[in-house]
Amino acid sequence: MTKTGEREITKKENVNGGAGYVLMEALLNEEERAEHCRIFSQVTIHPGCELGYHEHHGETETYYVLSGSATYIDNDKEYEIKAGDVTFCKDGDGHGIKNHGTEPIIFIALVLKK
Repeated sequence: MTKTGEREITKKENVNGGAGYVLMEALLNEEERAEHCRIFSQVTIHPGCELGYHEHHGETETYYVLSGSATYIDNDKEYEIKAGDVTFCKDGDGHGIKNHGTEPIIFIALVLKK
């Protein structure tokens, strides 16, 4: 078990070619995630920043939005996402997020390997 404030937050610049930076807080360490879970993290994207478009091969990625809003790119379509929304990027597809709002968007990211 870990508590808020105990976990390391990593600042990653220009993720997948996106503008600005993304903050990632791993909710489980590598040992706890085991072999099929690559990422289980809380992600924060501040206004003007983005997580660049990228594809998944041999894995899927799900986002559960906790707060804020942003533009979600799902292959060639764009959607506005907000708190309570869930996105799913299946194996072989691509996605990204652009925060054009005035508040950070915070979501849980889960990447599962096949």
